[in-house]
Amino acid sequence: METIFGTAFKKTLHKAGTRGQADHGWLKTRLTFSFSGYHDPKRVHFGVLRVLNDDQIAGGKGFGMHPHDNMEIITIPTEGVVEHKDNQGNHGIITKGEVQVMSAGTGVYHSEFNHQKDETLKLFQIWLFPNKGNVTPRYDQMKFDLEAQHNNFQLLVTPIEANIPNTLGIHQDAYFSMGKFEAGKEFTYKINREGNGLYIFVVNGSVNTSDETLELRDGLGLEGITEVNFETENGVELLLMEVPMELE
Repeated sequence: METIFGTAFKKTLHKAGTRGQADHGWLKTRLTFSFSGYHDPKRVHFGVLRVLNDDQIAGGKGFGMHPHDNMEIITIPTEGVVEHKDNQGNHGIITKGEVQVMSAGTGVYHSEFNHQKDETLKLFQIWLFPNKGNVTPRYDQMKFDLEAQHNNFQLLVTPIEANIPNTLGIHQDAYFSMGKFEAGKEFTYKINREGNGLYIFVVNGSVNTSDETLELRDGLGLEGITEVNFETENGVELLLMEVPMELE
């Protein structure tokens, strides 16, 4: 535990180089939390955040039809184009600036491929434990205006029950945001739901926060906080995942 202005909080630092990794030829991935053949008992989840995979998929390659259940799955491409198909009849093409969500619920089979034959696809695949089990599977995707992320946190994913316009809803009390900040900026993120923790992930650049300097692909989990202050020297692009810390 550390303190900010007399308030105790917990900090979990994951430097980029400490992540798990796998190279399957067509798939190169870095794993923040235990997944598939990578297991670290100290890195299984952060609250309801279960998976944060940093994937690179070769042209025309991908994951064939496979099952999921009772998981909220979020896909954020950073380069290239994702093609999604599932046994619910959904077919999606997702590009940079778009986000895809899928509630696996009672069970779904889906495939995910690099839509382009000659370019590498780069994406973040994120899994959250849901706040209710065995829901009807659902799929959604949305295109966001990247200009809205300039020196600002743009809200992308929110609780489905909150019905927040221009965001993607999921079955969890979680809030995902992305922002791209110039050099020499100071800015603050305020927690939306009391008791939620915040997992900070550096997409590009570097940032100073909570007595840490975070660099490319570093992650930092914070618990027991109500807001987080940031300061840039050379600019940064951030993915913020605000999630409940209690597993239901």
